[in-house]
Amino acid sequence: MTDQQISRLLEQQAIERMMFEYSYYLDMNDPVNMATLFVDDCEVSYAPNFGAVGIEAYKKTLDGIGTFFKGTSHHNSNTVVDFISETEADVRSIVLAVHRYTKERPDGILYGQYFDRVVKVDGQ
Repeated sequence: MTDQQISRLLEQQAIERMMFEYSYYLDMNDPVNMATLFVDDCEVSYAPNFGAVGIEAYKKTLDGIGTFFKGTSHHNSNTVVDFISETEADVRSIVLAVHRYTKERPDGILYGQYFDRVVKVDGQ
């Protein structure tokens, strides 16, 4: 195995870890640490008409998330990483999320996919 191949494997593992951390911080209602996973000029789209452009706008979408859910459990799998440069990669993963709401509504089960462009900034 070449040094470049080993480096790519390590980078892929770091990206997968970042995806797992996102789900963990979301499930633990930890928006402060969630926000650290995003770059300043991030673009986030959860659904039509629900998302944010820029880290400050994204942080606002996280306000009150703990009052909306009694609990969440996000599970990521089938992560595919396609490197497009030394500092960027396109990432696709599958998510299964169980949501318990604070409002009078039944628990929800979400099956979906994450499509991300991850960017390495200052070695992170």
